[in-house]
Amino acid sequence: MNEIHDDAVVLRTFKSGEADRVVVLWTRHFGKVRVLAKGARKTTSRLGATLETLAYVKVDLVKTRGEFYIARHVAHLERLATLRGSYPRISAGYAVVEAIDAIPSDGVPDETIFELLTRVLLTLDDESYDPSLVPASFFFRLLALDGSEPVVDVCVNCGRPGPLVAFNAQFGGTLCDECRQGAALSGAALALIRRMLGGDLASVLRDAPPAGAGEVMAIAQESIEAHFGRRLRSPGASAPLAAPREP
Repeated sequence: MNEIHDDAVVLRTFKSGEADRVVVLWTRHFGKVRVLAKGARKTTSRLGATLETLAYVKVDLVKTRGEFYIARHVAHLERLATLRGSYPRISAGYAVVEAIDAIPSDGVPDETIFELLTRVLLTLDDESYDPSLVPASFFFRLLALDGSEPVVDVCVNCGRPGPLVAFNAQFGGTLCDECRQGAALSGAALALIRRMLGGDLASVLRDAPPAGAGEVMAIAQESIEAHFGRRLRSPGASAPLAAPREP
């Protein structure tokens, strides 16, 4: 397809030449695409103000002969002012888009992932939700979409119902006291994961981080990294994250 008119989220950007910018988008109907925004780094450019990481935008793009599209027009669909005004929310957002960017699917459409991504951004933009556990919940949901949701009701190794005392991302879930490997798992963390996976996520996010939140964030990040087979640079699932710098 030579032209794209679609909704998109900016996953990351980096410099190109003296005044251009390369932008990686996840679009609703075309999946991940790479865009050359000509002149975007000029102070007079309208593209530079809209094609920022975490931007939720509508784009008009034209295909080049190479791997890139050229950005013709970009407009905000949501300003996300609350998200952009909060360092913890921005940190959580960067962790989310890095995980999306790790999906090896350039040009492969996946509207379900797009819908999940935009819901997460709108959640981070809602001040009634605490951002701390948003990346962890997103990682778990992303794993579930791929059929890899962690097992947390029985021992993933032997099937015993418990006591469940450890979590191993390589195994894909919780382990009992006889099969324990990986990281120790507290009862509070196990209960919290079960709430998040069992349909109680909204109430979890409306409160301050409960007991076990730190463990859950670490477990979620380890699980998504094991799934992708690579480390994520952004520690946003378990610690505050600085804004990524352009190379």
